[in-house]
Amino acid sequence: MSNTFTIRDSQQFIEDIPLSTVAREFGTPCYVYSREAIRENFRSYQRALATRQHLICYAVKSNSNIAVLQTLAQLGAGFDIVSAGELERVLMAGGDPAKVVYSGVAKTAAEMDRALEVDIHCFNVESESELVLLNQTAANRGVSAPVSLRVNPDVDAKTHPYISTGLKENKFGIDIQEALAIYQQAAQMEHISVVGVDCHIGSQLTEIGPFIEAMEHLLALVDQLDQLGIRLQHIDIGGGLGVRYRDEVVPSMDNYMAALLPLLQGRSEVLIMEPGRSITANAGVLLTQVQVIKVNGDKNFAIVDAAMNDMLRPALYDAWMAISPVEIIPDRQSKHYDVVGPVCETGDFLGKDRALAIAEGDYLSLASAGAYGFTMSSNYNSRPRAAEVMADGQQLHLIRARETVADLVRGEQLIPQ
Repeated sequence: MSNTFTIRDSQQFIEDIPLSTVAREFGTPCYVYSREAIRENFRSYQRALATRQHLICYAVKSNSNIAVLQTLAQLGAGFDIVSAGELERVLMAGGDPAKVVYSGVAKTAAEMDRALEVDIHCFNVESESELVLLNQTAANRGVSAPVSLRVNPDVDAKTHPYISTGLKENKFGIDIQEALAIYQQAAQMEHISVVGVDCHIGSQLTEIGPFIEAMEHLLALVDQLDQLGIRLQHIDIGGGLGVRYRDEVVPSMDNYMAALLPLLQGRSEVLIMEPGRSITANAGVLLTQVQVIKVNGDKNFAIVDAAMNDMLRPALYDAWMAISPVEIIPDRQSKHYDVVGPVCETGDFLGKDRALAIAEGDYLSLASAGAYGFTMSSNYNSRPRAAEVMADGQQLHLIRARETVADLVRGEQLIPQ
């Protein structure tokens, strides 16, 4: 976790605020983010790239709360989006559309038109069909669409298969072997302006090697294009740098750049990066309260008020996330528990076989919950989604109110009798 999360007097703190205070004031389940941790994580990219012309485009899908986006926009961040909804969030948060790159495998004409209207930096085009549709959409508006082709370099990211995106069997991008021909096609289109190349090989990478291999493939393609008279303005290496959830050894930004930047020595292209998880994951926790301690034979269960609808990662990826009491009670006996939620699914768990010294009514924190937590949450079992809170020094800001039953049925109506 970030150093903005500390333990003082047997209590967990976020910045200068006890997590127990947050839980009691805003209820549980509740997501809590450290504003300073988000800032510092972003600044680590800025420092590491200080010697290189660059654009850091935060991946909005990892945490799309507009207060999170606002915090990053104030630092000069760009944004990597995958939907029209994410674009509108960036605009509401004060983000600069000229620093927005638009990824995603199935952009609609309406989504393209809105992005052209606000004049985004670039479309990361993922198929020949998308290129044709974008050309027509731009023609209808009488403008030229800036385009970067997302190429698939067939590089093994060595990560979970559900978050690996750079292999031939993945749905993302254009086969790098076919990219040359599609670039030539794009260069001939009247309403397309070819400006870059993009690649994203996966998420939660803990090795630098796959990034370097991917960049080498990209640079070979860039040089081939240059020989054909197609000069690119930027190279987008994507995101994917991992974080520590348990015992992963994750490269520092300095080590990553020490390996990557020499490949770009003497080149004029702007380097674009699309970090998400590494900005927000360890800047947030999910607070929950133990409702029931249940013993089934030799099995102990801590049934909490957060569930798989609040935090899907353990059920979806079998992800391990640290769980600990918010307040440490001396001399309490530790036992092994499966920490589970109230949703009617056997897959509804937050952690299995965890050694915890807890009792009913205790608050627990689920660490590293700032990325792919709230954004993947749902209303399954008609459960209102959790509140989101931002800690900023000694201040707490409610940045998303807890949903109500009225929110759950908004837009629904009974059939007239």
